[in-house]
Amino acid sequence: MAIEIVVPRLGWSMEEGTFGEWLKPDGTKVERGEPLFVLEGEKSAQDIEAVDSGILRIPPGGPRPGDTVKVGQVIAWFVQPGETLPVAGAASQGQSAASPSSTTAPQQASPPPALPPTPVAVATPQAVVTASPRARRAAQELGVELANVQGTGVTGRIRERDVHKAAPAATTGGGPRISSPAVPAGLTAIRRTIAARMLESSTQTAPVTLHRKCDASNLVNLRRQFQATAATGSTAGTPTYTDLIVKLVSCVLAEFPEVRTQWLPAGPSIPPTLDLAVAVDTPQGLLAPVLKQVDSQTVRQLSANLRSLAERARAGQLGADELSGGCFTITNLGTQGVEYFTPIINLPQAAILGLGRIASEPVVVESGIQAREQLPLSLTFDHRIIDGGPAARFLAAVAQAIENPGPWLMS
Repeated sequence: MAIEIVVPRLGWSMEEGTFGEWLKPDGTKVERGEPLFVLEGEKSAQDIEAVDSGILRIPPGGPRPGDTVKVGQVIAWFVQPGETLPVAGAASQGQSAASPSSTTAPQQASPPPALPPTPVAVATPQAVVTASPRARRAAQELGVELANVQGTGVTGRIRERDVHKAAPAATTGGGPRISSPAVPAGLTAIRRTIAARMLESSTQTAPVTLHRKCDASNLVNLRRQFQATAATGSTAGTPTYTDLIVKLVSCVLAEFPEVRTQWLPAGPSIPPTLDLAVAVDTPQGLLAPVLKQVDSQTVRQLSANLRSLAERARAGQLGADELSGGCFTITNLGTQGVEYFTPIINLPQAAILGLGRIASEPVVVESGIQAREQLPLSLTFDHRIIDGGPAARFLAAVAQAIENPGPWLMS
């Protein structure tokens, strides 16, 4: 009996995605767990593995690279040798997904003739070109024909770097040969998702932002101690300021359950674990990968895990589970010279902390003036869940932890 291959849900709010490519050609024997096709979800493109085994049969109306597909949509089947393909259902699903306005009832359409048994070879007009979604987007923007690009990925898969390497050969008259208009960045699936999430946050929350500065001199000195240890030959890397603050904030969050509340469809809920999201600027757009159980990690473990998450976020290699589930978000624009800003709440969370630029400023200390490292903090919270008083006390506790990080990190 033929087994349906359906579009999986990659995120809790995902209803549709963008089909990337088939990683196996039609008629190939596929084993369970092998990469089958690429699907671009709300914030990342992923290789979808086969959950069953069989001979892959792709119907004539199956999805093509760039097509929008619905969660649960049947896009192909696994069959056994000699078994025919039930293409009627796939054709109607593909047709309805491609043209939602069609009024033709599925039962009125004449079913297409059954395809020959699997062992019979099916002629294809051209070889299957396997390329990552980013490579396809780059090829469209640069006017590069993917069929002429030599892939360096696994099994010859074309990567973005391969397209850029081939781009000079595709230019004529000093300019790129554009075969079709480039898709504006604002119309990509990821950009649409970011726009929708930002709009949802601004319309479904009652956001209030509190600003304050704290003395980060001890935090700066602590990081210098890590740097000094690394300079003596230690193989461990030096934690960033973001790494240290993520750990300190997790310690403070343990004492403020209302701040880590999530507003779910069933109502406010406090997650059982301290999973923190950290905003990362990537070529695809803003992503917030989630660092799991921060309170159980040492600073060095946290630093290594966060570095890995950021690298894979920029490479578009994060899984859906790594982009969901956080109870609080931290975003740092201090590296861009920003002091104060208004972070937007990452739904369904209730608060987000923005970090500004650490700078040496004159401060009055015991009737004298000293140069001290000052860190601006911006806390945006949902006033439906958190009142101003508790939010201010939480921000004050975060400031105290940053000003005296040692005791907090030792607890």
